[in-house]
Amino acid sequence: MSRAQAESVIKNIIREISQECASKGQAVSETLVAFMVKAVVLDPDNEFNVDRTLTKDDVQKLIRLCVERLMDNRSPALETVKMQVYFDMNYTTRSDFLEEHRRVLESRLQPVVREITDSRARTREELESLYRKIVSAVLLRSGLGSPTDIAVVREATAALQSVFPQTELGSFMSLNKRDKERQLLELTMIVTGIRLFNKECGKGGEGIDDLPAILNEAVPATTQSVDTEIQSTLRSAYQYTALIEDLTKRPKQVGPSIQILKEALINTRQHEAFLRIILNDVISCAQQVELLENQLATRMEQLQATVQSKTAVPTAQVYPQFIHLAQLWSGFQDEMVLLSVLSNILASLEPFTRGHKELFTDELLNPYIMDGMVVLTDEERINATSGPEHRVNPQDYQAENRDWLFPETTKNFAKLPLQYKGYCAYTLAKYDRLLVPANPAIGVMRYRDHYYAFSSREAAYEFAQAPQEYIHLVAEGAKKSPELIQLLELHTQFSTITPYSQGRDAGKMVEKPVTKCDSGTQTDTHFMESNIVKTYEWNEWELRRKAIKLANLRTRLTTAMQTNMSNMRRDNVTQVYPLKDVDTQTKTDGYSNVPKPQVFLAGLRGGGMSVPTVMTKVDLTIDVDQT
Repeated sequence: MSRAQAESVIKNIIREISQECASKGQAVSETLVAFMVKAVVLDPDNEFNVDRTLTKDDVQKLIRLCVERLMDNRSPALETVKMQVYFDMNYTTRSDFLEEHRRVLESRLQPVVREITDSRARTREELESLYRKIVSAVLLRSGLGSPTDIAVVREATAALQSVFPQTELGSFMSLNKRDKERQLLELTMIVTGIRLFNKECGKGGEGIDDLPAILNEAVPATTQSVDTEIQSTLRSAYQYTALIEDLTKRPKQVGPSIQILKEALINTRQHEAFLRIILNDVISCAQQVELLENQLATRMEQLQATVQSKTAVPTAQVYPQFIHLAQLWSGFQDEMVLLSVLSNILASLEPFTRGHKELFTDELLNPYIMDGMVVLTDEERINATSGPEHRVNPQDYQAENRDWLFPETTKNFAKLPLQYKGYCAYTLAKYDRLLVPANPAIGVMRYRDHYYAFSSREAAYEFAQAPQEYIHLVAEGAKKSPELIQLLELHTQFSTITPYSQGRDAGKMVEKPVTKCDSGTQTDTHFMESNIVKTYEWNEWELRRKAIKLANLRTRLTTAMQTNMSNMRRDNVTQVYPLKDVDTQTKTDGYSNVPKPQVFLAGLRGGGMSVPTVMTKVDLTIDVDQT
């Protein structure tokens, strides 16, 4: 069967199970049904062979078993699965929560923004209407008051007019759509900063809630609620653990079902894990609120010092401060949204714990607790096994692939990724899914790059003798209670689990298991994706030809045309090359730097009639060597 055919069959099975549950009055999500299908197939008691294609009878059996489990409203295991599905579908990281909130806010604002950016207002009435829409968009995006409140609208309009008077609408209309959206966002932040500053000065602030004060009350209240819920959940977990240990020691079971008690214990531990995740997020909220409050106070002081009593302040000084002020306030709004989401998740998790509380009421448990049963907390269990006498001695048991780690000999010991979420590996296997917190101070065993902690030294020694066997027993227990896969984070381990059909007796199998098969491996010829750059040229003459072609464009004329449909809908521009200054050069006279010839003629005047004239020529030119 191909992958597409298998997916189609699975979808049909999920759809059929959902319809059958709906016909019996139980609405279930497809995610929950898919999880339940996997759980039923994993359970070895159901005898599904994962190595062959399901027959028609197998499909009907699978549907029947899934419907039976989904309709069992008093099953703590089903409530745990529902809790895990709900948490996975509704909880995400802090950044994803805020990103989704902003995306929803922008999608709701998009029609208003589009109406502004697409406006072609010309008349005075149309321009006034456009300005009012801008004010509404600013209010909606900032979240500071309602656009239907007259006092809020007047204050926002006055703040907007101080930075964007109505006379600037002409310039705004000439911008393209993206620039309009960018300017609207900038105007929103500046107006928000102005209104917040005016509220601080006591000159405005209509419709603006005091978010820091609200958060300072809401965060401790939410923290207290989560902590109270954790203590209540732990109280039930302690009682269930003590009762299971007590019933296990008795020769005959007298009292509640150990199987249902273990399912209830898994439910409480899963609830505790989710509550601690929420508590960490609430603590992060408190830290972020404290940081924002300090930054807000500092920014307000800087604005006060900048503005003081001046009648005019350069916009380059105050606008960035107003924008930063708006960003800080947006941080407070984000914390409000995050706190609200966490509170909703906290309230939604509580119904998934009612099943075991109704099954094991205080009236049912008190007779066993009063009968000398000792109920220990996690701290008491850890304290009872702390001390040098309870620690593992590495010399007592040494074997290959087994290393013992201790707090004083291991760096970052507290941050070791313990297997099974810090629960005792030996107790999980020995007592079939019993969750008992481990004490890492006893000694952490490293086996095949995994770290295992234990609740006692004896448990550590027992596990160290045959670790692979106990790991297999934990996996088999997770097949019976698939909710443990998420609680103990066994996803990677289940990728190599042996099919159930290979662990069954031959008489109970639907068909004989396949113990041998032909297999082969192949190395791809080109395992890297091809990355061919079409514009690459290796020939320099081809590059020269392209360069000449591009240079030839300078002599061409850029033209544009417009149709009736595109008129007034787009900006048309042309581009020309500016004139270039051109100089020419002519020849100039040149000479060499040699001495200038100088000649003196003496005796030209003569000596009279009786005396003949004798001319003497004297060369006065300076020698080249003397220059």
